[in-house]
Amino acid sequence: MPDNLKHRHQIAKGTHRGMQLVLTEDVQHLGKQGELVEVRSGYGRNYLLPRGMATVPTAHNLRLLERYKQRVQQARESRIADLRVLAEQIQRVPHITIEANANDEGHLYGSVTGQEVSKALKGKNLKVESEMVKLPGPVKLCGLYEVQLALGYEIETTVKVMVVPLKQAEKK
Repeated sequence: MPDNLKHRHQIAKGTHRGMQLVLTEDVQHLGKQGELVEVRSGYGRNYLLPRGMATVPTAHNLRLLERYKQRVQQARESRIADLRVLAEQIQRVPHITIEANANDEGHLYGSVTGQEVSKALKGKNLKVESEMVKLPGPVKLCGLYEVQLALGYEIETTVKVMVVPLKQAEKK
């Protein structure tokens, strides 16, 4: 065989005739980073490998993955520490006030969603994204509500949200 032809690298087969790969990041419904998984060859070849989500389990790749896992673990621990500090800062806030258009009976013309709660918290220099706000449903009445915040990494806290009618200029 001529030397200019490339040889295809054989990928280890699993017990169920799938290909064995090592995950380089967490893949939903498949496994966590660093796990040796067995997937169908098409899924591995066409999806996981091109996107860099998995790699062939060679000794060199396993060493690189181990170093990468240590860096990711350190970053994760610092992120968790930052989120815990954020949760403590949110707990110190007595409540946030959101003004919304409402009629005389206190029914809102629109609704208060996670975006408004997030914007009000950002106004107090608390970096909370709208995806972190867990409202049971849209708020359509004025009043005091206790809102869950899922900050990530299973860190949760609550904040009191006061929804008040928008102050309108007196009509003459």
